[in-house]
Amino acid sequence: MKQSVSNLRPAPDPLLVEIAEYVADYRITSDEAYQTARYCLMDTLGCGLLALQYPACTKLLGPVVTGTVVPNGARVPGTRFELDPIAAAFNIGCAIRWLDFNDTWLAAEWGHPSDNLGAILAVADFLSRRNVAEGKKPLTVRDVLTAMIKAHEIQGVLALENSFNRVGLDHVLLVRVASTALATQLFGGTQAQIINAVSNAWVDGGALRTYRQAPNTGSRKSWAAGDATSRAVQHALMAIKGEMGYPSALSAATWGFCDVFFGGQPLTLARPLESYVMEHVLFKIAFPAEFHAQTAVEAAFKLHPLVKDRLEEIEHIALTTHESAIRIIDKSGPLHNPADRDHCLQYMVAIGLLFGTLTADHYEDAIAKDPRVDALRAKMVVKEDKRYSREYLEPEKRSIANAVKVFFQDGSATPAIEVEYPLGHRRRRSEGIPLLVNKFKANLASRLPAHRVENILNACNDPARLETTPVNEFVDHFVI
Repeated sequence: MKQSVSNLRPAPDPLLVEIAEYVADYRITSDEAYQTARYCLMDTLGCGLLALQYPACTKLLGPVVTGTVVPNGARVPGTRFELDPIAAAFNIGCAIRWLDFNDTWLAAEWGHPSDNLGAILAVADFLSRRNVAEGKKPLTVRDVLTAMIKAHEIQGVLALENSFNRVGLDHVLLVRVASTALATQLFGGTQAQIINAVSNAWVDGGALRTYRQAPNTGSRKSWAAGDATSRAVQHALMAIKGEMGYPSALSAATWGFCDVFFGGQPLTLARPLESYVMEHVLFKIAFPAEFHAQTAVEAAFKLHPLVKDRLEEIEHIALTTHESAIRIIDKSGPLHNPADRDHCLQYMVAIGLLFGTLTADHYEDAIAKDPRVDALRAKMVVKEDKRYSREYLEPEKRSIANAVKVFFQDGSATPAIEVEYPLGHRRRRSEGIPLLVNKFKANLASRLPAHRVENILNACNDPARLETTPVNEFVDHFVI
């Protein structure tokens, strides 16, 4: 006779508890983490402003119902929208991610931890405006930076050894989990409420990677993070109202996340939750390109002077890369839209060889129609270097190596240009940060008048002043 399944409610899964304890109680003491978070805040907001030049992005923004204005609502940088925090999280998250130009984390799973700012800034700004209206203290930018560090850490450490892409799930799942935890904490949630909210984030399952992979790559990959952050804010608000959680959301036999998606293998944290991810995060500084191709594009820039006048003489182009790049951006055949092109290794290298530069405009149809682009793509041969693949995962290296070499019909060839660490890597911080600040300034100027750009730069370049600034006052600088 079959025995009934026990209906005893278990204690919360240890991973849920560890995330909640970290969010509620852990004190960030790393000066490097706060310094990097400040640059990350600047860069992420700048990426969002730049995206507002593109109608494909802006058509998705605004309230769910046109014309809705929420009293003391969260503001969306670069716009005049005043929204509830759920809608604001979508708007901010969508703009941040649209151009694939914000930060990156690469491990067994990939992703963009600054996507979490969609939820963090929306909630912090909403709470600050509400508090001021009620005569209470607003949150400060220091609170935002702390939340960013912790969201980066949750998303990034979960990505170290758990590969969601290998089971067909998209990395925005980790944005939803991390943003849910931090949004609940910002709303004043208890440790128990954080556990409840995060359990619901896991119970949601995950978005399929369909929209990020050939042959279906499309613009949803640019708004998926906004979707994840808005869902996170909704989970947080429900938990604050007392909505229940699911203690074995991860470990429940048959029905839990791990049995459904991971064949019963548990999710693991490869290291304690501290501030490691923010300290090591990768910035996209010089050009917008899927991060596995960043060093390949740098190599192509260096080869541009050697090939620009010999394009018709090229016999083939050797691209040496790592396994992750081959798995997600090695692509042949037609490329149907900008989202398809910025996830094609060969397309990005072709643009670098042709123009010696790469901007978001190079992914648009006007450039893609240039017959030289596909002619170069057709001559590219991609192969894996096992050392590149191995060092990509080594904690003390985390390289993202690529090499490019061009062979000509007369038997001659260019040097093989190898770049192991991209400009945005921690090993190149001293070189990269001044350029990151320049990128921020240019992105501000794409949307805001000169005097406003100057005010924002002055505020951001004074860490002590910035960290004590009320969030609502900081965001007001970005409202048009």
